[in-house]
Amino acid sequence: MIKPGEKLPAGTLNEFIEVEGDGCSLGPNSFDIAVATAGKTVAIFALPGAFTPTCSAKHVPGYVTSADALKAAGVDEIWCISVNDAFVMGAWGREQKSIGKVRMMADGSADFTKAAGLTLDLTSRGMGLRSNRYSMLVVDGVVKTINVEAAGKFEVSDADTMLRQARELKA
Repeated sequence: MIKPGEKLPAGTLNEFIEVEGDGCSLGPNSFDIAVATAGKTVAIFALPGAFTPTCSAKHVPGYVTSADALKAAGVDEIWCISVNDAFVMGAWGREQKSIGKVRMMADGSADFTKAAGLTLDLTSRGMGLRSNRYSMLVVDGVVKTINVEAAGKFEVSDADTMLRQARELKA
């Protein structure tokens, strides 16, 4: 599992772009992780799946609500990563009203999740290989903090914990 002080794994994540511009076409676009995090402080949180109960009722809404406070604490971007495709993540982002606050990043084949050592096998539940629920604060592509949840829990990867860590980092 990735640890504080380590660089994020190389690779790409995909995001469904609603409005064409800034070099991005309408629809799914791929983003190089190293390029997208260079020179930035990024709050990343990941979860087992879009439209799932805890993810939709607590995890994403917490970050959407806390987006301004996180930015005031020095966070440049907030990413939600899930092992879903960019179309699903785009639809979920619209439903969660995350546009302009949280980037809904798709890791459709779990390449990033595997490389970071953060997989969760939900095959027995018919969901296949997914991501653990976690959050991490990343500065210039390097993990500063990581908060991985125990199985079935939602206690340490929430927006309040991330906000506290971002404020501590900034101080």
